[in-house]
Amino acid sequence: MTLNPFRWTFRMQCLAGFASCAALIGFAIFSQFAWGLEPCPMCIFQRIAFAALGLVFLVAGLHAPRSGGGRAVYGVLGFLAAAVGMAIAGRHVWIQHNPPEIPGCGPPLSFLQETMSTGNVIRKVLTGSGDCGSVDWTFLGLSMPAWSLVWFVLLAVLFVTAAFMRRRRRSYR
Repeated sequence: MTLNPFRWTFRMQCLAGFASCAALIGFAIFSQFAWGLEPCPMCIFQRIAFAALGLVFLVAGLHAPRSGGGRAVYGVLGFLAAAVGMAIAGRHVWIQHNPPEIPGCGPPLSFLQETMSTGNVIRKVLTGSGDCGSVDWTFLGLSMPAWSLVWFVLLAVLFVTAAFMRRRRRSYR
């Protein structure tokens, strides 16, 4: 068996995508509790997007349809979940580079959920607060939301190539 992920089966690619999503969420939770990095509301939405993407990867990997049509459905669902994550992470990166004039500490997400409708909570969170503009952690010059954006793009590419790439039949002679 080769380590080239483009030669892996659809099932292996999807389960690798699921493991990646689980590891990314695990790292986010680790950084929250071990390093004390409190997530802003946009960070929480990115975690939810990774969870949704991981769930699509897991279901696709367990189902592993043989037909191109079934794989295409999973590919579109996975791309949509990744696209939502890319939009949230991209907005978060933009806010970090162009912080709003709002001074720090907006209300916590739990307070917003208790006092606003779901649509208003989403709208409020995506406009960002002073908390979303601060950069508490970097690795290789990129903030955590920037790394999330990179991972959403990579996982979207993985899902699309897994779903739509034509595979050569192996000959067992």
